[in-house]
Amino acid sequence: MQRVAVIGSGSWGTALAVHLARVGHEVTLWGRDRALVSEMRARRANPIYLPDIVFPPGLAATAALDEALSGASVVVVAVPSHGVRAVARQMAGHLGGGALVVSAVKGIEEHSLLRMTEVLSTELPAAGEVAVLSGPSFAIEVARALPTAVVVASSSAHTVEHVQAEFRSPWMRLYGTADVIGVEIGGALKNTIAIAAGVLEGLGQGHNARAALITRGLAELTRLAVAMGGHPETLAGLAGLGDLVLTCTGDLSRNRHVGAELARGRSLAEIVASTKMVAEGVRTTEAALALGARHGVELPITEQMALVLSGRKDSPAALRDLMGRRQKAERA
Repeated sequence: MQRVAVIGSGSWGTALAVHLARVGHEVTLWGRDRALVSEMRARRANPIYLPDIVFPPGLAATAALDEALSGASVVVVAVPSHGVRAVARQMAGHLGGGALVVSAVKGIEEHSLLRMTEVLSTELPAAGEVAVLSGPSFAIEVARALPTAVVVASSSAHTVEHVQAEFRSPWMRLYGTADVIGVEIGGALKNTIAIAAGVLEGLGQGHNARAALITRGLAELTRLAVAMGGHPETLAGLAGLGDLVLTCTGDLSRNRHVGAELARGRSLAEIVASTKMVAEGVRTTEAALALGARHGVELPITEQMALVLSGRKDSPAALRDLMGRRQKAERA
């Protein structure tokens, strides 16, 4: 079995660390918060993000990046998207040559508009392989070993098979693809659509509206992914439709929660300050709009969510404007 480093001790990083330790790997979970790491060591659990999940024997926690990466042949990056570049730069001096790096981050870098695997490849030249893991996967359900199916993407078939072999378990199934762009764009943009789903919930707009939003949201993220070089069938799978359905309907969705609270009149600053969890869609929305402009792709739902998130429009007005758009053929 492999020595694995999981970089990021939030709910997703912790869940992946628990999963990988359960399948037999020697896992070190890194977190920047030394107080939290000390508590994790003492309690054998993450008291903030997954308090009810006991760490398996093969899982250790550390606040030292060099300790986490020492001897690691597999490195899973699970920090918020806005912190990936800075953390990767810190990792570079400690990463062993030829290590497999797996991005478990769903987002787009705001200023560069780069996908997360692009950021990691730039900052970690010593990495032997870079892949992305995505799909419908709430952290707590993975940590509880509930059945989950996800997608791993890399331009290298060997890398895909490598990740599939190391992550596979009786409760986790991994499908492979070479479409890195489609997987990453699907994982990033679905968060913005989930904020919109929360808005509909907060406004009490019913199931018809949510079904329409998911369907047209899928069309929106597919248009952008294809314009960037992705494949439409990828977005019809787990990394697109699957993740979109989960995030727009599941009660554990952070982004859906943000939208619901916005619709109920709370400010974005108040919502963000009230939770330690990161809702990636808040930062992704403007970046997605910029990507749409770059590639000449219309993103009407994303555009309205950007206006709502910035406080330039209220939720009812955004809904009215979406419903009042010029009618057209469904495939357009």
